Amino acid sequence: MRDRILQSVKDAMKSGNKPRLATLRLVTAAIKDRDLALPAGSVPDTVGESEILSLLQKMVKQRRESITLYKDANRQDLVDQEAFEIAIIEEFLPRQMSDGDLRKAITGVIGELGLSGLKDMGKAMGALKERFTGQMDFAKANGVVKELLK
Repeated sequence: MRDRILQSVKDAMKSGNKPRLATLRLVTAAIKDRDLALPAGSVPDTVGESEILSLLQKMVKQRRESITLYKDANRQDLVDQEAFEIAIIEEFLPRQMSDGDLRKAITGVIGELGLSGLKDMGKAMGALKERFTGQMDFAKANGVVKELLK
């Protein structure tokens, strides 16, 4: 993943695509910040693929929230900028699960772990995050898990 992002930075530089390059630099800066936040002497000394996926999802979520605020403020120029950045960041994320696949995955995890009741909500979400990071919208998943564990 890290190599794909760096290659995209190089390609954007070569093509002179400044808006794309700016967004990719934001992504690489966020990854470097996470790397630097690791405790000194930790092995490995860089964050893993799942951490990068989580970071990218967080960046997309932040931009979606910003779009809502910018729409309310009638700032279409900023809405367009955020949407452009989302499109670039999502190039590096795996395809998101459809609602049907999400429900099927959650049902499978609940059945496999033998979960019942809202007291097992944390176990369900932990297992889902471990297995489906980057593929699942965990805000949606949270609602479905609550519904199924009632």
